[in-house]
Amino acid sequence: MKKILLFSGRSNEPFAREVAAHLKMPLGKIVVKDFADGETYVNIVETVRGRDVFLIQPTGFPANHNLMELLIMVDACKRSMAGRITAVIPYFGYAKQDRKADVHEPITARLVANLLERAGADGCLVMDLHADQIQGFFDIRLDFLYASSVIVDYFAKKKLKNLVIVAPDIGASKRARSYAKRLHAGLAIIDKRRPKPNVAELLHLIGDVKGKNCLIVDDEINTGGTVVNAAKALKENGALGVFAACAHPVFAGDCMQNLEKSEIKEVVVTNTILLQKEKQIKKVTVLSVARLFADAILAIHEERSVSALLNSAK
Repeated sequence: MKKILLFSGRSNEPFAREVAAHLKMPLGKIVVKDFADGETYVNIVETVRGRDVFLIQPTGFPANHNLMELLIMVDACKRSMAGRITAVIPYFGYAKQDRKADVHEPITARLVANLLERAGADGCLVMDLHADQIQGFFDIRLDFLYASSVIVDYFAKKKLKNLVIVAPDIGASKRARSYAKRLHAGLAIIDKRRPKPNVAELLHLIGDVKGKNCLIVDDEINTGGTVVNAAKALKENGALGVFAACAHPVFAGDCMQNLEKSEIKEVVVTNTILLQKEKQIKKVTVLSVARLFADAILAIHEERSVSALLNSAK
């Protein structure tokens, strides 16, 4: 495979530039803009014929716009005879729509996987999918990374005493167990149900948190309702201090106000999603996962195992 070419969409250009810096190479020349009617225009300014192309574009808010921009970038490279195209999607939008929770609902995460393949992507590189079964939605190559190694290192250095890792719902219990093992911490699980979208109700706390420092871990923080309610329940059950960590700072709706007023001391996230200035509050600490992506891109290019990176990080 010929030399790597990296291109960035407009969703998170600072992240793409950081990845390129770790790889000691410039970003490829590309023009991406919107016409007056809202349609997106893409022009690859340099030759991609036969090259190993990586397109960096998280598909967070506005999800439809960023996803469409990525699909057009893929199509442009495909029609320009790129040797291989990998969509690098640090945050994979629509991941929460991974099953039919009600009659006549779509499985939109599968639809997005299909769209990427039909557009011409040969593979995708993602981080912390909302659910493991999404891996099975892809008929093209899918490589995945976890932010846990970076987050674990951060909290290991804080040396919090009597630490308990908390899963904010049953679905996050596998992730919480992994954190607990690597941080040599206890484990607690909150039983939660959702009566309607973006509304969470706490039912039961499983585990002892009295007098303990608690770290709530999840793949993302959306409106903040889950972690804020979890923090409140932990404090009511005697927790000493409450922290939260996730890979993806979606921070939608009233999330920032919810976090500001909450019992949470610190919210640790990564730079998979570009945080606007109004979301850069004192409680939020942003860790970079750009080096992880740079190492994965190089491994894919050199036909080496990406899973070996995961194992070495643990």
